[in-house]
Formats: sequence, C-alpha cells, structure tokens
Amino acid sequence: MGRKLIVEVCNAHNLMPKDGQGTSSPYVIAEFDGQRSRTQTKFKELNPQWDEKLEFLVHDPETMPSELLEINVLNDKKQGKRSNFLGRLKIYGSSFVKQGSEKLIYYPLDKRSVFSQVKGELGLKIYYLDEEPAPPPEDNKNPEEAQQTEAKPDGEAPKAEEEAKKDEPPPPVEEQKNPESGTPPPDDKGAAEEKKEENPNPSLNPPEEKSHPTEENSEAGEAAAAPPKYHQPVFRHQDQVPVDYALEDMNRSLGSINGDRNSTYDLVEPMGYLYVRVLKARDLAARDLDGSSDPYAKIRVGNHTIRTRTVSRNLNPFWDQVFALSKDKLSSSTMEISLWDEDFGKKDDFLGLVSFDLQEIPTRVPPDSPLAPQWYRLEGEGAKGDFMVAVWMGTQADEAFPEAWQSDTGGLLIHTRSKVYLSPKLWYLLVNVIEAQDIKPGGARFTELTVKAQLGPQSFRTRSAATNKSTGTGTCPFWNEDLIFVAAEPFEEELILTVMEAGTPNKDKDKDDVNVIGYVRVSLHAIERRFDHRQVSSLWFNLQSLGKVGGGDEEEKEKEKEKEKGKYNGRLHLRLCFEGGYHVLDEAAHLTSDVRPTAKQLWKPPLGVLEVGILGAKNLLPMKSKGGRGSTDAYCVAKYGQKWIRTRTVVDNFNPRWNEQYTWEIYDPCTLLTLGVFDNSQLEEQQDSKPRKDLRIGKVRVRISTLESDRIYTNSYPLLVLYPSGIKKMGEIELAVRFSSFSLLNVLHVYTQPLLPKMHYLYPLGVVQQDVLRHTAMKIVSFRLARSEPALRQEVVHFMLDTDTHMFSMRRSKANWFRIMNLLSGPVAIFCWFDQICKWKNPLTTVLFQLLYLILLWYPELILPTIFLYMFLIGAWNYRHRPRMPPHMDTRLSCVEAVNSDELDEEFDTFPTSRSAETVRMRYDRLRSLAARIQSVLGDLASQGERFGALLSWRDPRATAIFLFFCLFTAVLLYVTPFRVIGILLGLYLFRHPKFRDPLPSSPLNYFRRLPPLSDRIL
Repeated sequence: MGRKLIVEVCNAHNLMPKDGQGTSSPYVIAEFDGQRSRTQTKFKELNPQWDEKLEFLVHDPETMPSELLEINVLNDKKQGKRSNFLGRLKIYGSSFVKQGSEKLIYYPLDKRSVFSQVKGELGLKIYYLDEEPAPPPEDNKNPEEAQQTEAKPDGEAPKAEEEAKKDEPPPPVEEQKNPESGTPPPDDKGAAEEKKEENPNPSLNPPEEKSHPTEENSEAGEAAAAPPKYHQPVFRHQDQVPVDYALEDMNRSLGSINGDRNSTYDLVEPMGYLYVRVLKARDLAARDLDGSSDPYAKIRVGNHTIRTRTVSRNLNPFWDQVFALSKDKLSSSTMEISLWDEDFGKKDDFLGLVSFDLQEIPTRVPPDSPLAPQWYRLEGEGAKGDFMVAVWMGTQADEAFPEAWQSDTGGLLIHTRSKVYLSPKLWYLLVNVIEAQDIKPGGARFTELTVKAQLGPQSFRTRSAATNKSTGTGTCPFWNEDLIFVAAEPFEEELILTVMEAGTPNKDKDKDDVNVIGYVRVSLHAIERRFDHRQVSSLWFNLQSLGKVGGGDEEEKEKEKEKEKGKYNGRLHLRLCFEGGYHVLDEAAHLTSDVRPTAKQLWKPPLGVLEVGILGAKNLLPMKSKGGRGSTDAYCVAKYGQKWIRTRTVVDNFNPRWNEQYTWEIYDPCTLLTLGVFDNSQLEEQQDSKPRKDLRIGKVRVRISTLESDRIYTNSYPLLVLYPSGIKKMGEIELAVRFSSFSLLNVLHVYTQPLLPKMHYLYPLGVVQQDVLRHTAMKIVSFRLARSEPALRQEVVHFMLDTDTHMFSMRRSKANWFRIMNLLSGPVAIFCWFDQICKWKNPLTTVLFQLLYLILLWYPELILPTIFLYMFLIGAWNYRHRPRMPPHMDTRLSCVEAVNSDELDEEFDTFPTSRSAETVRMRYDRLRSLAARIQSVLGDLASQGERFGALLSWRDPRATAIFLFFCLFTAVLLYVTPFRVIGILLGLYLFRHPKFRDPLPSSPLNYFRRLPPLSDRIL
C-alpha cells in the first residue's frame, strides 16, 4: 500500500510587492522528502488564486510525522535573474490529516533571515491518502510492452542509468586533461548541469513554467522509479544515493592501557614484514674470462622475485641492502636467495643458493637489538663460497624499515620514502632607512631621491625625499622609514640597498645604472638580532657607484667602472636588525599551527604531546591511468608547527595502509594539525618536458583544543575536494589521535595569555603589510621544502597552507554571511521571546516572568548573580550534548551542497581572469547587484545612527525641542520618584495585556522614525 501527500495551494493574500512597480508575480515551490514541485506563476498579482494540487510520494509512512514540508513563495522575474523571496513555511508531517478531514488554513509567511521583508499569508489544504497497489497487467498484453509503456511518459529508467554512469569516477585519461588545477575533474558536464537544475535554492535558478509537473507525469514517475528507503536531503536527486560526508567512529582498540605506553607505535596496527638483510659474500666462483664475476643476489618467495644491485668484478662483494616483504603477500612457506653472475647479452651464470623455511625464521620486536647476520654456505651445482645474510620477522616499528626496500612502495624509490621535514627558520628583517649624506645626483637642480631595498625576490621602496643640490658637498635626503622583509635560515641572499633618483624614471631598460646614485651590499650574517623592543645602534654605509661610462671598447669601460667604484659617492644611514620577538606567520591566521616567536630563547616549555597514528585510507578514487586502468599512488602529508611529515607512498592501491605514527610537541592548544592526502605523480616516466603535479585527494584539520587529554580518537574522516563541478568525496582517511598534557594547570593558564608574542601588540604590523609578509613566507617555505630529497613539492605545500584563501569567492562570502546571520539569530530569538512575553502569547510564562521581574526590581543585587547562574545552568545542560568526536569539514557551513556552478567557476578562475569578456561582464554585473544590496543595508544602518545624532543636533528644531522637554521632564520625574516605582510602572506598560495594546506603532517609535537622517544630502 502506497501513500501520497497532497498539497493543495489555494490562494494568498496581501503579498509584499517586489518588482519595483507595486506588484509581484508569485509562484510556490514545495519540497518534501527529496521531491520538489511548483505551481504556475500569477503575473502582477498580490492576491493570487492558484487552486493547484501538488502531489508527493511518501517513502516511509511510519516516519512521515518527522518529515518536513518546506514551502517557498517567490517572485518570478522572468529575466534570467534570481527570484525575489516573498516568504516561506515549514510544516511537519505530524500536522498532516487524512483525506476527508482537510480544511483550508491560512498560514502567515515567515522570514528567511533577519533582513527579509515579508508579509501576507498563504492558504493551503494538506492531506494524505493511502492507495492500493495497481492490479497486474492483462494476460493478452506482452509484459515487455507493458514495461515500455510505463517507462515512456517520463523516461526515469534510462535517466537513472545515465545518472549512475555520471556518478562513477571519470576515466583516468580525462582526469589528466586538467594539469593546471592540480586535480582531475570528477564530474562531467552533464552532472554539472543536473546539479545546477537540482539546485534547492530557488533564488539562484528560478524554475520555468514549462517544467511544471502535472499529476499524470508525477504518477508515472513514481510508478517507474522505485523510491529509496532512506530520507534524502532536498538538494539531491531522488534516484541518487546521498554521499556520506559525516565523521565515522571506527571503534578500534588502539593504545596502551592506563597510560602505560611501552611502545612508540601503540596508535597504529602492526603490519608484519619479512626482513632480509643481504650483507656480503666471500670466495665466490669466477665465471668470467678475466677470473672474476659480477655478482648480484636474487630473493624469491613464491611468485615474488627481488634482486640487489650488481657489484662489478668482485669475488667478495659487499651489498648491505635491506628488503621488507609484506607478510600478507607471501604465497610460499620457503624463501630462496640465489647469487648470480650478470652477463650482458648472455644468460646469467649461477653462483650458489641458500634456502630458508619461513616457519623457522625468528621474530624481532623492538627495542631488541638488531639481529646479527650469519654466514651461510652456498649450495648448488658449481657453487663456491659463503654468503652473509640476516632474516627475521618484524613490523613497521623496526629500525630498518624506513630505509628498506618495501614491497608495497614499488621498491627502493626516492619518491616513495617516508620522511620528516623541518620548515626553515623565518625572521623578520627590519630595515630602517634614516638618511643619506653627501649625495651628488645628476640631472635637474631639484630632484627627488628614493631608496630601493631588495632581498632576493622581495623588493620595497621608500617614499621620495625632495632634495636641493645647490650645496657644495651635496644633498642630505631624510626618510626615516621602516621596511620589513622575511629572511630564512640558512641565509643565502644579500641585502642590497640602492639610492636612485625618483623624478626621472629609467626609460632604457637595458641600462640599469641610468638613475642609480649608488648602492650598498649588506651580509645578513653581520646583522644584529634582538628579542625585545630595545633600540639597536645605527650604522653608516658608504655608497658604491656603478660607474657612468661613455663610448669606447669594453676594456676601457671596465677600467672606468673600477675608477668610479673607488670614489666616495656619499653614505647611507641605516638601522638593521632581525626581529626575534615576532612570530612569522606562514599560514592563515585562523589556521595557524604555531604561535611561538622566532627566537628560541623566548620559547616556553611545551604543554603536552600530540601523537597521530595514520592508519590508512579506503575507497580512494582513481587519479590516473596505468596500463589502461585506473590507479592511485597515495601518500599522506601532515603539518604542525615547523615539523612536516610525509608517509611512504603505497603504489597502485585504492585502500592503502600506512600505519605510521608521529609525535609533535604542543606549545599552545588553540592551534590546528593539518593532514592532506595526495597522489604521487613522480613514479611514471616523463614522456614530455612538462613537470607533473601531485594531485590532491583531500585534506583534514584537527583543532587541538577540541581534544580531551589522554583520550584516543579513532575516526574515519571524509576526504573532500571542491572542483569546478562541485564537491566530491575522494575517499576516507583513518586516523588515531591522542593529546597528552603534562599539566592541566599550565594548559588552563595558556587560555589567559595573548595568542601571539607580545611584540605583535607593542609594535603591531599593519593588516596589509602582515598579509604581504605572510604570502612571502609561504613562498619561501614552499621553495625551501621543494629542494629537499625527496622533494615536498610546491603544490603540496600550497594546498596544505591554504595559499588561496585571500582570493574572492562568492561561496565563501555566502558562508560568512550565513555565519553572521547565525550569530544574530540568538539575540533575535531572545527579542522574539521577550516580545511574545509582552504580548501574552503564553499567559503562564508571562506571569512567571513578571514575578521574576518584580523580584529582581526589588532586589537589584540579584541581577548579576542570576545572569551568571543562568549561563552556568545552560552550559551544564549542554555538557550532555557535547561533541564526542573532533570537528571536521562541514559541507553545509561551507555552502558547497547547493552552490551555483558559475560561482564555482569564478572561484577557480585565475587572477587576473582568463574567462571571456561576456562572462566577466556578467559576473561584474552580479557583483554590482550584490554590492548595491550591501550599500542599501549600510545606508539604512547609517540612517538609524544619524537619527540618534539628530536628537540633540537641532537639524529638526521641533524634534530636538520635544526631546529636550522630554529629558527635562524625565529628569524631574526620576528625581522625585523612587527607582522601584519607575520600574514597576515601566513593567506594567511593557507587560500590559493585548486588550490594552494598539496594533499601530508606538509613539516613541513614530517619533524616532521621523527624525531626519543625512541620506537626503547625498548626490
């Protein structure tokens, strides 16, 4: 038996005009249980009459009382722009009645946000009916024809198959077509268009009348497509399985009991490996004509064969190589290690063999000492000599594991190694350009001089200083301007300061010395370092001349330049120092993982230790093509403070297992740990000169302050990546996290301390200057880490540091707007609750509140204790509902579930833009429209403030006189009347019964609205 929900939209009264002509063109959109339907548009009508029925299929009748019916009334512009909001309703299924008991009910329209302008009411009839299953088809009718007939009206079956294909990961060949973005496009154009059509926000994509569903089509679609058994979000298609973006608890029993940690790998699962250390051999048989051999060792276990490097012309070779074979992939109970003589162009010659029974191999558990290698006699036909080898069973905790040949990483490849990196130590270099003396510029009589300071790619200039060169010894320009650079240890560049004429720009780009007066080179190793705000002594530096030479051969020019360099050209007065009291930000301020100052002498003791076990990943999507099939070579990168870690690369596996554990010292709990998963693109052979980029798979952030001390969190985090076509779940990463604090009192004390070092508050940097320095620090860190071996590539570092957070994004703007609205919803809810009390919506609550008001009025000393006690009770009550798992990426907060495809395309656009002129014009017009609304809101807020200022400014003499007489009367009244009496009278006025209330605005409000703002003076 099936159930249908019928929503009969009858009419609406007194709607808000939104078309600028005093009318509106309203239509209604209803959404229920993942289904959407809409009415026709009534043009130029504030009291529309629809009388239309919208039908919805109830998937689960038992859960219908908890389902939500959402109805939006919108104004249809019919110009491609988004529709205006006229009001909405939210009705739960518990209020639905059965057919025959329905009545016409008028619901007042609600606002969508605080600033929405809504009025009017909507008349609806809502009921449900239970239908019997359809009778079977007649015998004389072909069942296949019947199925085709049922499927023809809407074509849901082929559409479902097409959508299922669209949801599959794209072929790897297509994924590699977008190297600029660093990630493959996960969805095709069809999926993007469908997502745009299924956008739940009717203001973004207003539906057209031709897409109105009829009763016959909706019934045919419900009969053709079997509904799922779960409740789907309204923004998803009915036939699509919703992707789970939630955090999952793995319920793994990891870690030691009672805090007794005997192992440094207690947060990961042990992975068994067979270790083979091939050390050396002696007295081997000679197989070559010159009486020597080119030996190498070959290890064979089942179908797996590995070989060492070849030692040329040596009968006593030395290898010292370690091999780690995954125990899960061993398909044999015996292992053979054979030695061979490599012959180029011929078959290799056999030198000997050693066999091992895997059941007899010992197991080594750290911290036991390494197993000593032993000599084994080579066996086989013509074998001679001895072979030294060590074989044991172990785990990834073995000391030999990091540098061993590993079967799951594709061998001994430098790009697959697990490594720990350290960010370079960053300093702020303060250059105070004070003045110059004895400068003799050329050119006009009056000129302007400036100083250009350069440190590597960083370059800044001082302001221009006017000078007069009529004096005998030269001019003395004065600047006294501070320039700040970012320098990284070890220092590699020199600071170069150039004095040049600013009045005449250099038009000849081939001649760099046209406007240059002189320059100074300063070694960074000679600059003083300070840790506080003490004054640093200034120094004078003689200017060196580049030399100005005329015609002649090259030798004469060089001689002239040497003579000019030896001359005195003036001197420059500087104050230089490295600022050790600042923290050099290389991350976004809200995503920082370290707040310590640069100088190590100012560091405080650590508060605790953060231990992270990177267990593995699962259900990863293919990122590239290997041999005509999808493949992923995944590795993980984690960053906290100056310490970066990189796990080994597990080759060709969609469910890689790393099981690596790392530790960081925590100096401030209000910081974040960032982990990212990437696909290694450096393992394939380069077929072209264009470098390959490692593709991003996803990122996870863990805030340390949200972790309970000494508790192990074992969770599976979704790996989400935003593409131009929308949000995509690339897989999941499994982590085990534990934060251990040394002292709870020290951790609590940190919450009372400033977040940044004190120099940021004594001598703060400008907002723009701080942003420029932060991006410079990001570039320096990415450049230095890219020079490591194996390199931590720049695209990986940029993704981990979020270098693109400063770019404009309409999606982020909406997310921030909704965050502000969420903050304002609390005060608005309190105001609405107080308004309901004043209007006696609930008489019992109003009476109780009046009693509490009288008690506090009579005993005012109880006001503050009551407020703080109330907040304590609220917090204690919320403790029961505290988060049990760490927070993660919130797709709803990020506004990625219902984002417009054009907004995503704008977010991924380069700067400057690379789109067509028509697209840029359209986005510019959209931005102007949004800015116009913000401009109107700001104007309204300014008008309200100006009305307060007009009370005493005499801009309106009558209004000011009324207010002055009111103030005088109020002062006398408060002077002769006790405060409690005034409070009682005010309470009686506020809490008066609705019978004594006037529906019109009050007199004080009318008076305030009539005060003159300054908006009428704006052109």
